[in-house]
Formats: sequence, structure tokens, C-alpha cells
Amino acid sequence: MTDFCFPRQVRLLTAGDYQTVFNHTSCKVFAGEFLLLATKRDDDLSRLGLIVAKKNEKRAVGRNRIKRLVRDSFRHHKVELAGFDIVFLARQGIKELDNPTLSKRIDKAWHQLIKRSKKANNQPKDTKAKQK
Repeated sequence: MTDFCFPRQVRLLTAGDYQTVFNHTSCKVFAGEFLLLATKRDDDLSRLGLIVAKKNEKRAVGRNRIKRLVRDSFRHHKVELAGFDIVFLARQGIKELDNPTLSKRIDKAWHQLIKRSKKANNQPKDTKAKQK
């Protein structure tokens, strides 16, 4: 069995899971047609939530295409993204992107998220203690 599956454990399922990411976002990646929000977890499990509104893509076929591409890319980067809850938020203009272009932008966004999370982890959390 391959490690590239997308089981229930790696999905954000409840509204509370999504709300936690929105309220405690530690890293954001804005890529024009979509936004990635991430929050750090205590364990090494990575979970993904997808938001593709009808406002951005009217047809279910188009929404499902976007979600399929994001899930596929997430499966391939799951090891690098360990320890994060991530929400993918589609924005206006995402439906105009073809599959190869969207895949490249998603892959680039994963790498930016990894880079920014490492940078955030290296910074001291208590800036007042640093000033004293």
C-alpha cells in the first residue's frame, strides 16, 4: 500500500477544526488565486481542509477539479508538511488556471509555507523578554 492516500485522519472534518486554523494562524501564504492558512500541531500529523466556494466556481465539476489537484499535491508533500493543520481557501480567478499551472502554483505555495514555518519557529516568541 502506498503512503499517498488521503484517509480521514489527514482531513479537517469539523467546523471547530477549521475555526482553530482561522483563529490561531501561524503562517499564511497568499498565491493570488488561493490562500493557505496553517497552524502548528503538537504531533507530526498533517491535516488539510479545502474551501472552494460556488462564488468562485459555479460548476461542481470545476470545484472538484480544484480540490482533486490540491489533495494530490498535498499527498505528495505530506511528509514535509508534518505537524500542520492547513486550510486551502480558493479565491476569484482560480477557475481560469489550467491543471499544470495550478499544480505548479500549489507546489510552490507548499514550499513557501514550509520555508515560512521554519523561519517562524526560529524567531523568539517572547519579544518583551528579549528587550529587557
